[in-house]
Parts: sequence; C-alpha cells; structure tokens
Amino acid sequence: MRKLILSLTFIGFTVLAQAQTMDELKAEQATKKDSIAVLQGKVDALQKQIDAMPGWRIGAIGIIGGSFSEFNNWYAQGSPNNSSGNIGITFSPYAKLIKEDYFWYNNANVNLSWIKFDDKDDPNDDTDWREATDVFNISSLFGYNLTKTIAASTLAEYRTTLLNNFNDPGYLDVGVGATWRPNADLTVVVHPLNYNFVFADNETVFHSSLGAKIVANYTKSFGDLKFMSNLSAFQSYKDADLSNWTWINSASYSLWKGIGIGFELGLRNNKQEALNYALGQYDATTATDPAPTFDNVDNDLQVYTTVGLSYSF
Repeated sequence: MRKLILSLTFIGFTVLAQAQTMDELKAEQATKKDSIAVLQGKVDALQKQIDAMPGWRIGAIGIIGGSFSEFNNWYAQGSPNNSSGNIGITFSPYAKLIKEDYFWYNNANVNLSWIKFDDKDDPNDDTDWREATDVFNISSLFGYNLTKTIAASTLAEYRTTLLNNFNDPGYLDVGVGATWRPNADLTVVVHPLNYNFVFADNETVFHSSLGAKIVANYTKSFGDLKFMSNLSAFQSYKDADLSNWTWINSASYSLWKGIGIGFELGLRNNKQEALNYALGQYDATTATDPAPTFDNVDNDLQVYTTVGLSYSF
C-alpha cells in the first residue's frame, strides 16, 4: 500500500512538472512568435523603402511542364498501343527602371507548348510534335511623374505568335495618356489616344483602328509565393468588333532554392481572330449554314492553362 501511494505521488509530481514545463514552453513560444512578428514588420518596412529607391528591378517567372506515357496492349482504351507526350514552357520576365522624375517598365510573356500522339497500330497517323500553345506578348511603358502616383505616359505593346503564323495576325498598340501607380505592386495605364495596328494576310477580317488602351499590371510576393497578373484591353472607336482584351495570370511557389510549382492562366477575347478561324473552317460546297460574319460568328472565350515546375529569378 505504501509503495502504491509513493508511486501515485511520484506520477502526480511528474505530470505536474510536465504540465508546468509545457506551459513554460508555450509561453516562451508565444514570446518568440511576437518577436518574429515584430522583426517581420521591420523587414517589410525596409523592403518598402528598397522598392521606393531609384534603380532597376529585374525578375522573372519560368514554368516548365510536361508528361510522357507509353501503352502496350492496353485493350481497355481505343488505341491499346501508343506513346504520347506534351511539353509546355512559360517565361515571364520584367525589367523596371525607377527614377525620381520618371519610370520605364518593360514586360514580356512567352508561352509555348507541343504535343504528340503516336498510334503504333496506325501507320498513317501523324507522329510528329505539334504546336499547341503559342503566345508572345511584349510591352514597354514610359512615364514622367506629375505627382507621386500620377504620370503622363506613353506605351508600346506588341502581341503575336512565334511558332505558327508569326505576325499573322500581329497587334501593335501605340498610345499616350496617364498612368496611376498607387504603390510598387500595381500599375494602371489609361490611354484614351491609342492606335491599334493590326498586321495580317486576311485584310477583309483584320483592321487597324483608333481607340482607347487600358492596361493593369500587378506583381506581388507573399513569402515564397510570387504572383503576376496583367490585363491588356483595347476599345476601338471605329467598331466594337475590332476591340479585344487579354488577361494573363502567373503564380509560382518556391519549394527549394527558387524551384517550385508554377501555374499560368491566360484568357482572351478577340472577335477578329474568332471570325478568321471560323472562315478557315468553313466549306461553302458542303455547308448548309451561311458563311461566318462579324454578326453571326461564335466569339467564344479563349483560354489556356499551364501547370508544372517553376523557377523564380
């Protein structure tokens, strides 16, 4: 009985000591967290000062995605013997020069991908790699500061494809207006005087026109997460059918020394491109519907996505 009482007493003191130790550790942990929060606040304040200093800001997000597969005698699918693959590359660099009286922002976005499908039981199928995604955008914005957040600005932006139909179509926007920069992360461009030059072989569909240009660019880092978003829109004064917009969003999360997981989503609306594609698919000898025009063409939303390994520069 005496041994039992001593054992219970020992256990009680042990539990009490562990409880006290745990409480002390939790209290110390809370203090450390408060200290980390204070230090992080100081780091963020210093980063804002660095961002506000004159000089160049250079960076980029790169994404590489791909998959390869091989099937032999896999009878559950339509092509039991095949090999397939896809490769995608996205590169979004930027270079920004910030001075006391002016700034110069340069951005680019390149997204290319290839796919292949080889049906080993079909000797006539196409086994070559084929282009799937083909996007090339580059822009240059110069502004002279009127206030701390408002600047008179001029913008040149070029958009086309690289792998197929280079500069057919190609779009060159050149305009002047104002730029609003409320902070180091957000830039909004409003140019009411902008000319949209369109280069294409099919001059019956693609037309240049005068209009307004709106561009919004947001770049932000949340620790190891880097996010970039760019919206570019043109509103034609001549005809709404000649208007277009493109919105590209990129994100990457660094897991180890800049290497991580990346994602990009691109959206576009362009009625001229929709009509040009529809006319290319239209066969007047067999079609029962009238030929596509600006009035009857299906102007569906254009979308692309890329997911894969990323590297942040």
